[in-house]
Amino acid sequence: MNQIKTVSTRTITIVALALALNYVGGTIALFLRLPIYLDTIGTIFAAVLLGPIYGAIAGLLNAILSGVTTDLFALYYGPVQIITGFCAGYFLKTRLEGKQLFFTTLWISLPGTIIATIITVVLFGGITSSGSSIIVQLLRGFGLPQVGSVLLVQAMTDYIDRLVSIVLVLTVTARMNRRLIKKY
Repeated sequence: MNQIKTVSTRTITIVALALALNYVGGTIALFLRLPIYLDTIGTIFAAVLLGPIYGAIAGLLNAILSGVTTDLFALYYGPVQIITGFCAGYFLKTRLEGKQLFFTTLWISLPGTIIATIITVVLFGGITSSGSSIIVQLLRGFGLPQVGSVLLVQAMTDYIDRLVSIVLVLTVTARMNRRLIKKY
C-alpha cells in the first residue's frame, strides 16, 4: 500500500519564514553593497529545523524569488543555495561550540564557494552585483589572476557570511520553545 507523505502547515510556514529571512537579508546586503550576502540565514534556519531537503528547498525558492524581483544574479546562484541548505541540514544536527563551530562552518561554506567561484568566473567574468566584486577588482589590479581573485574573495566572504548566519540561527533556535523544534 502506497502512502503519500503530506507536508504539514508547520513545515510550509517555516519554509515561508526562511524565504522571507533570505529575501530581506539578501536585499539589504545588495542595496548596501555589503561584502557578505546575508541571503542564507533563512536557508540555514530551515535546514536546522526541518533538515537538508527543506533547507535546499528554501534556498532554491530564495534564488528564484530574488532572481525575478531584485537581483537577477541570484537566480544563477541557485545551486549555491541548494548545496548550502543541504550541507547545513546535514552538519548542523547538534549544537556546536568553540572550534567545532568554525570547522563546521568551513564544511558548510566550502562546496558553495567552489560552485559560486565557477559561476562567477564562467558566467560573469568575475563581476556580479555583490559588494565583494569591488574586492575582486582590487585584487585583479594587484596582478592576481581572475580565478584566484574570485576564489579568494568568495572563500572569505562565504565563510564570514555562513558563520554570521549559523551563529544567528543557532542563537535563535536555542531560545525557541522545544515544542516548536521537531528534529527531522
